Amino acid sequence: MSDRYSRSRQLLERARHSLTGGVSSPFRAHFPVPLYFESGQGPRLRDVDGNEYVDYTLAWGPNILGYAHPRVTEAVARQALGAHTFGAQHAVEPEVSEKFQRAVPCAERVAFTSSGSEAVQLAMRLARAHTGRNVVLKFEGHYHGWMDSALISYRAPVDQMGPEDEPAITFGSKGQVPNAAGNAMVAPWNDIEAVERRFAANPGKIAAVITEPVLCNGGCMMPGEGYLAALREIATRHGALLIFDEVITGFRMTLGGAQAHYGVTPDLATFGKAMGAGMPLSAIAGRRDIMELMMTGGVAFGGTFNGNPMSLTAANVALDVLAENDGAALKQANDTGYAIQSALREAAAAAGIPIHVCGFGTAFSVHFNERTSMVRFRDMLSNDKDRLAKYVRGMLDEGVYLLPDGRMYVSCVHGAREIDETAAAARRVFATL
Repeated sequence: MSDRYSRSRQLLERARHSLTGGVSSPFRAHFPVPLYFESGQGPRLRDVDGNEYVDYTLAWGPNILGYAHPRVTEAVARQALGAHTFGAQHAVEPEVSEKFQRAVPCAERVAFTSSGSEAVQLAMRLARAHTGRNVVLKFEGHYHGWMDSALISYRAPVDQMGPEDEPAITFGSKGQVPNAAGNAMVAPWNDIEAVERRFAANPGKIAAVITEPVLCNGGCMMPGEGYLAALREIATRHGALLIFDEVITGFRMTLGGAQAHYGVTPDLATFGKAMGAGMPLSAIAGRRDIMELMMTGGVAFGGTFNGNPMSLTAANVALDVLAENDGAALKQANDTGYAIQSALREAAAAAGIPIHVCGFGTAFSVHFNERTSMVRFRDMLSNDKDRLAKYVRGMLDEGVYLLPDGRMYVSCVHGAREIDETAAAARRVFATL
């Protein structure tokens, strides 16, 4: 391994003697080199070896304003001189929740917590309490957190997947309780007839349909035309709720998330990542009658750090920045992302490398295959994983930092310079593949 990463390798070896696996999240161990970083500014990172990178991981999505955005940094620094958390109410809570209401169509009421996994658990609990039913219908390849009731049929081994039109219920981890499968149902995504069949075969049993409105965790695949609207109609017709997991799309696709972009309002939606601009924060938003079950309907929910002033101070500023000038910052970020997608396609074509790039401007994935379209999780089975790994490692050596699955996040501070540098790096890397 190159000496380019020697200090990171030394720190990783040291950490393995005290920190499980040497990393704080097992997902981070899959990078070609688990790097240690010392600073970030705008769209760029610097590691402990002094290497600089154009960053498209954005901490797995949260840094929609890039690193160390001056307005966020100033506000958080001021708050850090006071109380970091109260475990009680403070004035920033209603400020942020009101901004949330103005931006997000479904947000009649909002509740804050600390992670997307927590928000999903609350959404499913509310759905079950509201409907009096237990089963949640999810889609193969969609990720809704790592907890037992949600980590189902995410990225199963091929020999365990079952038929494409009837995906098997599989667990994502050893140690998951087997009875979690009894409250879950799985369907292929972008197949509305499959959803109709499941409701028809299980009358009065399905509490909710939960979906990533864009399949960001499974290849950044877009919903088919009318698909989300059809889910809305089916759920309503059968007395079930529709839940959008907007942990990635929220405050990234548009200010109001995918639900605003597509004009489809779910009953409940979960948010995280971009809304905190780098601070740990998530939220659930939805219909008042459902959300108020936490106060009047016996639905338990809590958390010491819920709505803490440090995280909400960052969100308060971030939502202002994203809303200014009719959402100009996000529009620019998505335009930049589309320009980068075009540059990658051109670089691959020049080298004779077949790729498929899918997603939207600020969140997309590069797939090494010859497909002309990708609409569901199993379409990724045709990807050339070895070529992808070489590409990700090659881009890293060129100073472009990507997620290991080929996903790329674009921030509001990526611009023309980053487009040019990324395109040049991609041309050099594709030429070696």
